[in-house]
Amino acid sequence: MDPCTFFKCLADDTRLKSLLLLTHTPEACVCDLMQALALDQPKISRHLALLRQNGILMDERRGKWVYYSLHPQLPQWVRDAIISTAKHNLAYFNADLQKLIAAQASSNLSC
Repeated sequence: MDPCTFFKCLADDTRLKSLLLLTHTPEACVCDLMQALALDQPKISRHLALLRQNGILMDERRGKWVYYSLHPQLPQWVRDAIISTAKHNLAYFNADLQKLIAAQASSNLSC
């Protein structure tokens, strides 16, 4: 992965927050991220697809939902950048994280 592609992916609020949220959970389905970020399914899916296409996320389809997680083969410098950003900027996405936690707790019944 080249740095220019990686940092371009981070240059969008939806993609950046999605990545930061995924540092706090092993995986998240689109339905949970929709609730956390208060965005519709097509917009979330489009941004997640770009992150997947660039090798930052991996996905797994389960029924009608797709679950995303950080790609296990991320270069260490990419993983370090994402985790460090999440660690030092919790205020940037904490409200969304709380909504994700609530969504995941309730989605065990609906997703």
